[in-house]
Amino acid sequence: MLADVIVVGGGPAGLMAAYAAAKSGQAVTLLEKNARPARKLLLTGKGRCNVTNNCGLPELLASITKNARFCHSALSAFTPQDLMALFEQNGLSLKTERGNRVFPQSDRAVDVADTLVKMVRTAGVNIVPAEVKRVVFKCGIRDSELGIADNGAEGAESGMGQNSVAGVEGADGLVWSAPKVVIATGGLSYPKTGSTGDGYRMAAELGHTVTPLIPSLSAVEAHEGWCAKLQGLSLKNINLRVWEKESENVVYSNFGELIFTHFGLSGPLILSASAHMRHFERTSYVLSIDLKPALSEKELDARLLRDFTAAQNRDFINGFSRLLPKTLIPVFVRRSKIEPAQKLNSLTKEQRRTVVELMKNFTLTATAPGPIDEAVVTSGGIEPREINPRTMESKLVTGLFFAGEVIDIDAYTGGFNLQLAFSTGYAAGINN
Repeated sequence: MLADVIVVGGGPAGLMAAYAAAKSGQAVTLLEKNARPARKLLLTGKGRCNVTNNCGLPELLASITKNARFCHSALSAFTPQDLMALFEQNGLSLKTERGNRVFPQSDRAVDVADTLVKMVRTAGVNIVPAEVKRVVFKCGIRDSELGIADNGAEGAESGMGQNSVAGVEGADGLVWSAPKVVIATGGLSYPKTGSTGDGYRMAAELGHTVTPLIPSLSAVEAHEGWCAKLQGLSLKNINLRVWEKESENVVYSNFGELIFTHFGLSGPLILSASAHMRHFERTSYVLSIDLKPALSEKELDARLLRDFTAAQNRDFINGFSRLLPKTLIPVFVRRSKIEPAQKLNSLTKEQRRTVVELMKNFTLTATAPGPIDEAVVTSGGIEPREINPRTMESKLVTGLFFAGEVIDIDAYTGGFNLQLAFSTGYAAGINN
């Protein structure tokens, strides 16, 4: 079965690669193992699909947490504004919300998926439900020999000539022939949608380096067992600082919202912070929550003095109704090591100082990321130094291209990861 380009994977990156290649005049076959393309897209943005972020290139690059320089060419060639215009031209109305996050007007992720599939079919792409087992290649000077490379890089360096793509072999043994193949199989998160790491294996078989695969934009597990007692509690308008426990190197600081879970913490701030917590194998991370970031320590002490004076005959544990969420108070009091039944009018200045310090530095210890199959994206993947950043073509295997999450690139939440998928997919497709 012959085509000019075979795209493996029908997610956002693969669909965009197929579309761009077809629009440039190539005969394209897209192989997707799910009955329906873009299944993972249906889960994004809590079912609304945050398709991109309506910002400029500097903001885009600043939001990429790993290998941002590699992404510069692809993002410059196909910007969020280019993507938005393309969707609008194909009948998908969009809107920009807080933080420049872009959603479909309908608030339905399925409309984004349907639009992408319609674009691809209209462009003439042949979408086939098929699972790919491996990439077939032609080996250097032995053009008649087809197989799997032991190490593409070593083959090139040994003078045998660089390997080149000949097509792919399906799980059923059927060979699909093409001189160009785009691998856009996604990461390891949400495996039920088809993201099971196939692309990493196929790339490694062809000599590519696959960097360690870890969850990113994930919840974190905490050492403190009392988190379970706070499960479901959301803390808004707080400041979070994160540092490595051993080195005390600060890796993240920002303002926003987090949520307690039965095993630790989640929520927008934690998801973003997790992108910088990459070394759990060698360290744990201290998470410091400023519960009252709008008040200085002096201002907070004055506030406490007023509140405690107004309720001077109450027990200590009953003095926080105007300061803290109800479910947090018992944990907070226990951590202060002040007797819950002590009267507010008997608190010393030192005890009040303890309360101030705890409110400004309420700490937990993160010991592990959440499961990778529940992470928003996978951090790690095919080493970008082995990929041409302008075309997304492999530097080891001629005619082999990569796009999307399978590459070792990731970014914060807010539409940035989907834009990376679309931009790298467009680069891989248009340069075929």
